[in-house]
Amino acid sequence: MEQAGVRIVIVGGGTAGWLSACLIAARARGVCVTLIESPDIPTIGVGEGTWPTMRHTLQRIGIDEAEFLTACDASFKQGSRFIGWASGAADDAYYHPFSPPVDGDAHALIAGWREAAGDQPFAAAVSPQPGVCDLHLAPRQRAMPGYGGALNYAYHLDAAKLAALLARHGVERLGVRHVRGHVTGIDATEDGDIAAVRIRDGEAIAGDLFIDCTGHASMLLGGHFGVPFIDRSDVLFNDRALAVQVPVDPASPIASQTDATAHAAGWIWDIGLPTRRGVGCVYASAFMDDDEAAKTLAAYLGRDPAELGARKLSFRSGHRERFWERNCVAVGLSAGFLEPLEASAIVLIELSLNALIDNFPTTRGAMDIHARRFNALFRYRWDRIVEFLKLHYVPSTRTDPYWRAHRDPASIPDRLAELLELWRHQPPSIADFPMVDEIFPAVSYQFVLYGMGFPVPPPAVIASDPEAVTRGIAQAAQRGRTLAASLPTNRAYLDALRAAAPRTALETS
Repeated sequence: MEQAGVRIVIVGGGTAGWLSACLIAARARGVCVTLIESPDIPTIGVGEGTWPTMRHTLQRIGIDEAEFLTACDASFKQGSRFIGWASGAADDAYYHPFSPPVDGDAHALIAGWREAAGDQPFAAAVSPQPGVCDLHLAPRQRAMPGYGGALNYAYHLDAAKLAALLARHGVERLGVRHVRGHVTGIDATEDGDIAAVRIRDGEAIAGDLFIDCTGHASMLLGGHFGVPFIDRSDVLFNDRALAVQVPVDPASPIASQTDATAHAAGWIWDIGLPTRRGVGCVYASAFMDDDEAAKTLAAYLGRDPAELGARKLSFRSGHRERFWERNCVAVGLSAGFLEPLEASAIVLIELSLNALIDNFPTTRGAMDIHARRFNALFRYRWDRIVEFLKLHYVPSTRTDPYWRAHRDPASIPDRLAELLELWRHQPPSIADFPMVDEIFPAVSYQFVLYGMGFPVPPPAVIASDPEAVTRGIAQAAQRGRTLAASLPTNRAYLDALRAAAPRTALETS
């Protein structure tokens, strides 16, 4: 992107604002980036899980991986483990790992699994990553180049520390102009664009393109332009969370995955960092009141959440009808929010910024064309995320009213209902997801469906030879044993990294 003199104004800080500022400043030439951050509005600060895309994002920004890990109290994430979702039985658990399964078409993969390792859970049979996670191992060794690994991985992190690191990096290394001020007004041009935003002291900060990172308030897109909010709570029922930070023993193992443990009216996230665990009880207020949620979280923690300073969060699952209006793009919570079941919040920030930067408008006239494309793409992506999150609930046999309500056909999107009927006869495949850059690939649906005990389809009418997949499964098992013998634990890796970090990095983390 090369647009000399283009003025980009980002309203709002936090993860969304500072990722926007850093990515644009790092990838643009001759563009002036200004970020306005209100000192009066705290950030939400509970988004602690990322996708593997964050590695490429940090590389593009120019942040060293070791610096990031130490400054953000971060750890490695290699997927998610879902506990109690299928039936609630004692052995009810499955993985959605980040590393793909062995090569093979969908029919051959399922046939190979049943023939070679039918007594093993699907993910454990077709990928070595669940076994690595069970041992709390890191996905890489210290000698590997930054952002490279033996397995695909993302991060768990302290969101407030990430925003602080990005702010320092953006201002000191990338030349981002940082304005502290509370936006009190918006000036419009005669044709309806935003001309400038005004902060409390009266200063008007003019721009050519404005990025709304004002969180749930959606001050520019929702407030100024009046773009409607589409409520998706008819599909995804959760609207509350009770979040705590739990201190940990400095020698305790650090989990390699996000744990999501089902309860009677929602689920509990558990994220391990080097110095603490982030734990939260997500629930639907129509099925569980706040007191019962606190008791549910207390039973999980073995202590009163109030002692840990529990924070109650309320949210609506949904998104804006459009995400780019005239010369304003919403990024982050201002565009929408869904329960954090598959950590989609931060990756949507990354995807939004990549789509904006890769197709940056060269003229004001081109901006409307790019906006239409952007809106179509992200409506598709939000719809797919809604469907994928719903998929985690529909195959469950739990009998609580909340779980029965999730199986009500009236709450299942039409496209997902159609696919579920199809998947009784054939496994999810790339034919079901035609976009070049799908938000979730077909194999993610396989991990969830077969992890929850969804019926395995009968052999294909046109038979697939599973022999190559059977060999691949055997090789995956051998690779798992090799990795188990060669990879350090997360705790050993991160403790050694922190011990070797410059003192200045630790002081600013």
